[in-house]
Amino acid sequence: MELRINRRALVGLGLAAAVAASSLAVLRTDSGTASSHREAPMIAGDPRNDNTDVYAFVSPDKADTVTLLANWIPFEEPNGGPNFYTFDTKSRYNIKIDNNGDAKPDVTYQWTFRDEDKRGNNTFLYNNGPVTSLDDANLLYRQRYTLKRITPGGSKTLISDGIVAPSNVGKASMPDYGTLRAQSIRNLPGGGKTFAGQSDEAFFLDLRVFDLLYGGNLSEVGQDTTRGYNVNTLGVQVPSSDVALKGDPKRNPVIGICSTTDKHNGSKYVQVSRLCNPLVNEVVSPAGLKDAFNALPPEKDADVAPLVKRVTDPEVARLLEAIYGIKAPATPRNDLVEIFLTGIAKQNGPIKADLNSQVLNKDAGKLRPSEMLRLNLSIPPAKDPNRLGVLAGDLQGFPNGRRLLDDVVDIELQAVAGAALTGKLVPGLTDKVDKNDKPSLQSFPYIPLPSNVAVNQR
Repeated sequence: MELRINRRALVGLGLAAAVAASSLAVLRTDSGTASSHREAPMIAGDPRNDNTDVYAFVSPDKADTVTLLANWIPFEEPNGGPNFYTFDTKSRYNIKIDNNGDAKPDVTYQWTFRDEDKRGNNTFLYNNGPVTSLDDANLLYRQRYTLKRITPGGSKTLISDGIVAPSNVGKASMPDYGTLRAQSIRNLPGGGKTFAGQSDEAFFLDLRVFDLLYGGNLSEVGQDTTRGYNVNTLGVQVPSSDVALKGDPKRNPVIGICSTTDKHNGSKYVQVSRLCNPLVNEVVSPAGLKDAFNALPPEKDADVAPLVKRVTDPEVARLLEAIYGIKAPATPRNDLVEIFLTGIAKQNGPIKADLNSQVLNKDAGKLRPSEMLRLNLSIPPAKDPNRLGVLAGDLQGFPNGRRLLDDVVDIELQAVAGAALTGKLVPGLTDKVDKNDKPSLQSFPYIPLPSNVAVNQR
């Protein structure tokens, strides 16, 4: 596939103030692989608005529906009272879907929150007795939410009085947390479900990748850095027709997914966080572009020459060659362009069919290259799913959407090293963290229940 990209300068893109002229001067043109935990300087200081991960998959128990999950607030220590973990009442939390390939949202699910706090000057406690239901009087603090479905034709309120599943304080306070989770799941008008609340941190990896790629000799692997931590999750499970172009997932099956946070700055809402594919801002964006990337809408991605350059000539590939002697594939890396910017639209190594390029959609508009998580709704759930997804021949796995079981670190390391070109995996190139310590649940929202045990005690 030939990629035609307008490489205009960053100045004039109309980005947030983070893209000051002084920042542009230090941009380097080098890329890499692999989620957004503290990935940019500004958002690292604002965890309630920090997207961490997005998951999108055909629901394994309801194949005519799609499940979209997005997480916020990285590294929640379970015992982090007395205030625990809340969504920002001055922000809008979004899951956005592009179904015609122009990189602009055609359907947006948007949550906003409000507090109900009964503590006042009387107590510091989150609850003053066992909490057995979401409306239990012992729960002294809760959040409620409004969920809207927004399209170019207008906005519709789906839920106006949803209750967020509370933080998991512990067994004495919440003897049956699973019941609270179940009560927090709401049915949507016209079919579907939604959830807002705390969950286990399902993203598994060894974050010592930042210590010279696992210690410079692959000695620092096998430690699940996020084990035991929690996150805050928002999710919907909706009929595939609700998100497909012209409502027909068979005719137009491919969608692009991103999640964003808009924070009110006193006069207007400003996008401060963005997450589409996992780990892009951490290791693809250079340091000088990270804050700007969080403010960038996907339809502007192809205009940012330094960002495109870091996909076509990835920094991580050169680091793998310098540190481990794994020869970097020749540039420009059009295989990575397909994975990250356009979707896969040809036989490419182990990929034996057109997979998830939005340009293939009948009646779709002209494709706009953009960094989005793309999902083909017509591919059914795998009977025997493989953690390496598409690279292992499991076409329902990442980078065709993202399931909770997908080992995105190993997949992206292998892809950057050339596995999508050769069809062969590089032996030993792994962080040796192959699965989450908690299994996924069998029904929506699938993501495991949050832990209530201190991380250092696990």
